[in-house]
Amino acid sequence: MTPEGSLLAAQGLRKTYGATPALDGADFSIHPGEVVAVMGPSGSGKSTLLHCLAGIIQPDEGTVTYAGHHLTTMTDTQRSTLRRTDFGFVFQFGQLVPELTALENVALPLRLNGTPRKKAQEHAHHWLTRLEVETIAHKRPGEISGGQGQRVAVARALAPTPRLIFADEPTGALDTLNGERVMNLLTDAARDTHAAVVLVTHETRVAAYSDREIIVRDGKTRDIMAGLA
Repeated sequence: MTPEGSLLAAQGLRKTYGATPALDGADFSIHPGEVVAVMGPSGSGKSTLLHCLAGIIQPDEGTVTYAGHHLTTMTDTQRSTLRRTDFGFVFQFGQLVPELTALENVALPLRLNGTPRKKAQEHAHHWLTRLEVETIAHKRPGEISGGQGQRVAVARALAPTPRLIFADEPTGALDTLNGERVMNLLTDAARDTHAAVVLVTHETRVAAYSDREIIVRDGKTRDIMAGLA
């Protein structure tokens, strides 16, 4: 049964690569506006869980339900559309398009969704300002620092006004000071827009920004209240 009021929920997820089980009956749920940290050692299944939740890969068994719709029965095209409109992504190394400026990178998901260029860039500039990097709007990724680049990546994730943001080790390539700044900006902006955040991390200081923690170990999940692990 899907947890009442959840925005996204997964039940009984199993995923095997060859003879190696990555997920072994994993469960997950998140409510609108909630920040949930997914923690666990390297190789525990954290990233596989995130990829299943986002519809990037299909589980071998189990269900993923988003806003009452089953991701596991959607077509590839339907899941791809959902990732452009309802989901935002922040990765460890930003993954910005090197040929585009910061402004163009943030405007990109809006342009892909059909937003006119001027309106998309105005909205992108708003988010660059919100993430305190408007002064580098016309610089390319190779011309900015890692901390600035990750703020641009957060702005890009937030620009389409997603209902759910997947952040996979978003501070893993940053020093402590820049990591804390990125997490403050990400969680504050997400809560202002009432977006939920799935935060994959192995760092307790990053997980401290969450409302709740889910521990992944040997492909299984354990749901605990944040701060009580």
